[in-house]
Amino acid sequence: MLITVPELVAKARENVNCVTAADTAAKDLSGALIVDVREPQEFAQGAVKGAINIPRGVLEMQMLNLHPNAEQTIYVHCATGGRATLAGEQLARIGYNNVHVITCKFEDIANAFNH
Repeated sequence: MLITVPELVAKARENVNCVTAADTAAKDLSGALIVDVREPQEFAQGAVKGAINIPRGVLEMQMLNLHPNAEQTIYVHCATGGRATLAGEQLARIGYNNVHVITCKFEDIANAFNH
């Protein structure tokens, strides 16, 4: 039986630590990674201060090469929360222990972080 993308995201959301943009922006993020898993052209149109762009399609390979610390604090976001949720689940699956998924729309994330 095939499942829809919204069903897949909902199932993945059960396995990740979801956070709001406002709560995240209010934290001391020194030492944390903010990973934007949108495509490079989306990132070029607007990005959160301090975020790095690693598209979801290459996330596992890039993260293991660039940030091999399993205890690294990671905040993942995208445009609507769907890709970030799937990315967060995958990062946890490959061994990252401190992954948080910002699940709101990019506009809300940008407002929280860029003020």
